[in-house]
Amino acid sequence: MNRILIVCLLILYFPFQGKGQEFQDILESEVQENMPGILFTILSEDGRISWSGAAGVSEKGSGEQLKVKQTFRIASVTKTFVAASILRLMEMDSLQLEDLLSEHISPEHNKILSEDYSMDQITIRQVLRHSAGFFDHTHAPEFFDTILSNPKHEWTRTEQLQLGVEKGDPIGSPGDQFSYSDTGYILLGEIIEKYTQKDLDEGIKYLLRLEDLGLSRTDFERKDPVTDSLRIHQYFQGMDTYGFSPTLDYYGGGGLLSTTNELVYFFKALFQNQIFEKPETLGIMLEPASYETKASMDYQMGMYRVQIKGMMAYTHTGFWGTQVLYIPERKLFMAANYSSVWRGSAVAPVFSKVLEAL
Repeated sequence: MNRILIVCLLILYFPFQGKGQEFQDILESEVQENMPGILFTILSEDGRISWSGAAGVSEKGSGEQLKVKQTFRIASVTKTFVAASILRLMEMDSLQLEDLLSEHISPEHNKILSEDYSMDQITIRQVLRHSAGFFDHTHAPEFFDTILSNPKHEWTRTEQLQLGVEKGDPIGSPGDQFSYSDTGYILLGEIIEKYTQKDLDEGIKYLLRLEDLGLSRTDFERKDPVTDSLRIHQYFQGMDTYGFSPTLDYYGGGGLLSTTNELVYFFKALFQNQIFEKPETLGIMLEPASYETKASMDYQMGMYRVQIKGMMAYTHTGFWGTQVLYIPERKLFMAANYSSVWRGSAVAPVFSKVLEAL
């Protein structure tokens, strides 16, 4: 290797190496009394930037130090995996996006939903985009009343669908509006199970080839004892939710455990066309949607667009404090998990601080 090449490599390498402590300081600054811990990973498309860190504790009571490889409930970030899985089923000709949802779910669930919804009008594309008009069952007061009074209650998909029909009205006509709904995504989870003949954990792994990507710690809760054992405590309004049954958010709207490192690598694989068989499928996933009334989120299929430091980014967040982000302009992938939900912005504060440091 000639001397000029060595110098060039050193110039590229060592300036970033010096950022490691600066990144760690940023994480430490995010930890407060009501924010016990944070996990973070950043990766550039070319691999020149690659760093993971942790700050704070994994549990308030024990004070045990938070570790980079620990897992957490990613909640709605699961929707990105579910949407990608449905698009893989499309590639395999198991379904088409303009198919009626009713053609692909059980007669029992069709009957429940038919009490409130025009099932002869709702398509899979609309469900992926949250434009089917489904009331979100998690918005029913009874949902959180049950969780708070009996955190270990074992929910079923059917029970959640029934709750949504009984306690809420349709948001509007299919395709006319955006309205975020876990209810739609638990139905997409059912479709994955139907066509793979596997549970949702195995079905998603099969369709997206997660194990081939080396994602060994991305599992549905209760599926891998090691992944479960690494799970941190996550807090909501000061309340430790560690003992809450995972079934409250388990059937496609959420359910996965992961690490910030593996979430970043999944997004990288997705945007570098390592998930889909056809490059145009990613284009379908990212195709913008528009409605007569401006949507509250710029949502596509399993992800949405936000602005950060004047740049567009693709992202998804999870209820307990997770966010994954890809900034095409900077070719950067980032993931963070706060042990409690941050407030006041659509983008986790740590991302802007890291970009400023870069």
